[in-house]
Amino acid sequence: MKVLVTGATGFVGNALLKALHIKGHEIVVLTRNIDEVGFRLPVLCEVYQWNPEQGPPESSVFKGVDAVVHLAGENIAGGRWTKKQKERIRLSRLLSTRHLVQAMGELKSRPKVLVSASAIGFYGGSGNTLLTEDVPPGNCFLSKVCRDWEQEAMHAEEFNIRVAYLRTGIVLGKEGGAMKKMLPPFQMGLGGNLGSGKQWMSWIHVQDLIQMYIHTIETESIEGVYNAVSPNPVSNAEFTRTLGKQLQCPTRIPIPKLALKVIFGDMAEVLVASQNVSAEKITSTGFRFKFPDLPSALNDIADNSYQNFQIEQWVPQPVSKVFSFFSESKNLEVLTPNFLSFKVLRQSTEKITEGTRLDYSLRLHGIPVCWQSLITDWQPNFCFSDIQTKGPYSVWEHTHEFEEKNGGTLMRDNVRFKVPFGAPGDLLLTDFIQKDLKKIFNFRIKKIEELLGQTPKPTS
Repeated sequence: MKVLVTGATGFVGNALLKALHIKGHEIVVLTRNIDEVGFRLPVLCEVYQWNPEQGPPESSVFKGVDAVVHLAGENIAGGRWTKKQKERIRLSRLLSTRHLVQAMGELKSRPKVLVSASAIGFYGGSGNTLLTEDVPPGNCFLSKVCRDWEQEAMHAEEFNIRVAYLRTGIVLGKEGGAMKKMLPPFQMGLGGNLGSGKQWMSWIHVQDLIQMYIHTIETESIEGVYNAVSPNPVSNAEFTRTLGKQLQCPTRIPIPKLALKVIFGDMAEVLVASQNVSAEKITSTGFRFKFPDLPSALNDIADNSYQNFQIEQWVPQPVSKVFSFFSESKNLEVLTPNFLSFKVLRQSTEKITEGTRLDYSLRLHGIPVCWQSLITDWQPNFCFSDIQTKGPYSVWEHTHEFEEKNGGTLMRDNVRFKVPFGAPGDLLLTDFIQKDLKKIFNFRIKKIEELLGQTPKPTS
């Protein structure tokens, strides 16, 4: 199946691409900035430029597409909810959906299904009432946005396209969403209830959410609205206690509603809204949760204390030539941007092989750093890993994989790292480091294209 995805560079979108890739689906991505997308997509895809607010995408991007997953939209937690920010949130969803549906409606051969994101913010605050899909929308800002968002997607039904909407709860995962912001302060003993703590929280593990998207694409009987939440919502106080217990950290510092209002503006109402949302409808379709309860979900997230990223790049060269290029340590200097002042100082063996140690010098924001890597798992024309033995990270493991594909070589980089200084480091350094890594790998991708060949649109 060929699947077109919008919003692919986000937390959920990235996880969805990986899962689609593993299942063997072809992937097309629409993105605002095609020049910077390389580092932000974990797998090789067809990529096309599209500004969602300015008009429909070109009809050519839908060639052969069977399903569309629409995730694009301004991050609702991306900043304080000023009047201007609320308008960005609203228009990013309405206009992108309207233009996407418009483009599909003008096609001669149309996708069979559109799965559009929505949110349980549709219901507003509801106390202890169990919220099923037939409950009408609330009256708050987010409720109105979700209602109008879904109505825009609904127009695809006029073109005989199956339409489904997933009203998503709080998404839990290590690499983004709510947990990315919550884990460091909780690990430092600064966690506590939001407001009274009595409000219901309806949540879902990111892995369950992406499998729900795939299940929806692949199950022709699923159409209309479905709640994308775990079958076991909890109170905010229970969530706080469970997370504190999992991390073995105290949770004695509540955040009053007034303080939330000062920090987040009108978004504070969303943070303290009580939403007891039912998952019965999606489970009736045969969907099964991997993480149905909060302890299992938090255990999975808290046990994964590493940061991870993955990228793929195809070059029109034989795998032997590409592997040979990466076997020369001098090429590491070529692939590293000048602002790092990166130099290879020593190599313990004449040629890189299993057990080779490499010593480098570099500068991180002007600060001189020494780095030593150990080469492991050396398998010529297939893979190797470099593991930091001395350097700025608590852990750095970079695996390089090479695969013959489409008459060239598919390179896959998997990086696992942990920032120094424990929880304070996670809180203070992770975003800072991610920005640097984005610059470094974007430079690397473009330099490889310059030296080994431009990536054409893949044919399979």
